[in-house]
Amino acid sequence: MSYADTALALFMEGYNCAQVVFAAFAPVLGMAQADALRVSMGLGGGVGRMREVCGTVSGAAMVLGALYGGDDHKDKTAAYTEVRKFADVFREHHGTIVCRELLHKLPGEKEGPQASERNAEFYAKRPCARLVFDAAQILEDMLRADGKIG
Repeated sequence: MSYADTALALFMEGYNCAQVVFAAFAPVLGMAQADALRVSMGLGGGVGRMREVCGTVSGAAMVLGALYGGDDHKDKTAAYTEVRKFADVFREHHGTIVCRELLHKLPGEKEGPQASERNAEFYAKRPCARLVFDAAQILEDMLRADGKIG
C-alpha cells in the first residue's frame, strides 16, 4: 500500500487531513502511528478548523521538518526549502494551499471548532479525500526522488 493509499484509508476512518498525511509517514520517522495521529490532531481543518493553511500541507510540513531539520535544530533552511517545494507543487495542482479557498466556503458550513459529521454527504461535497491522497503522493514522490524513502 502506498503512503497516499494509507493516508486516504486513515481519512476515511475519520481522522483529519493533517493527521493522515503525517501518520502515513510515521514509519519513515520512526514514530508510532498513534503518536503521529495525536501530535498532528490540532492542525486539521486549516489549523484548529480555522480554515487557514490546509492540514495536508501542515502534515507534510511536519514530515519534511523531521526529515530535513538539521542536527542542531537551528538551521532551518533545508526544511523550509523542502516545505516550499511541496507547497509550490500542491499549489500548482490545486491553486492554493489555504483551506477555506480549497473548500470554497461550503454552503451550510458551520463555523467553530466542532468537526463536521463524517457521512456520505461530507465525503461527496468536500474535496478533502482527493487533497489528502494528492498531498501524500506529492510528498512520497519528493522523498523518493531525494532518497529519503525506498
